Amino acid sequence: MSNYSEKPTIIFDMDGTLLDLAYDDFIWNHQLPLRYAATHGCTLEQSTQALFQFYQEHNHTLNWYSTRFWSSKVAVDTLALQQEFKHNVALRAGCLELLDYLKSNGYSCWIATNADCEGLKFKLEQTQIAHYFDVIISSESIGYAKEYPEFWQQLHALHPFQINQAYFIDDTEKVLNGAEKFGLQHLITIAQPSSKGQIRSESPYPILNHLTDFIAILEQAEDLKKYA
Repeated sequence: MSNYSEKPTIIFDMDGTLLDLAYDDFIWNHQLPLRYAATHGCTLEQSTQALFQFYQEHNHTLNWYSTRFWSSKVAVDTLALQQEFKHNVALRAGCLELLDYLKSNGYSCWIATNADCEGLKFKLEQTQIAHYFDVIISSESIGYAKEYPEFWQQLHALHPFQINQAYFIDDTEKVLNGAEKFGLQHLITIAQPSSKGQIRSESPYPILNHLTDFIAILEQAEDLKKYA
């Protein structure tokens, strides 16, 4: 689907950008160690150490984001584990306000996520935000994680957009680095991806303290275009 228009395409990450990363931290860093320990008859300390080693081995790869991979790797149904605590999935503050603004002002919004297709479907069902987006893509279907420029090359081939005008918002610096190598120029990160995590004060990229702060950025860009 081509998407050339006067307004820039707005591409969002999902977890930690639109959704509160506290849920993922709870699943992968708290609940999975408990289930792994129970499954394998080891202590919680041993479980945590084993999982940490696995995480380090596969960080920033497609396996890292795959529920099927982790279910096989640790002998715990990780998708079922996520669904068990589905009531904890939450939008970040200001998410709907921002999406309503973008939709009412004619911006084309996309989701580009490293979440695998199963996880993406599960979270969209929980949050009911799919209707805001013209394109929703998982790195699993592309074949590269977003950390790599090849992801963006494939995305652009499938869904053309104006590279020099598009905005991309993500909470992970390595992902933003990959997008920058591809050629995206308007890159923005998130101050507090998890409501229970630390607030970032430094980044190579502009930081959104609140999602709705992005509205002012767009309005300023519109004004500059009007009066240039």
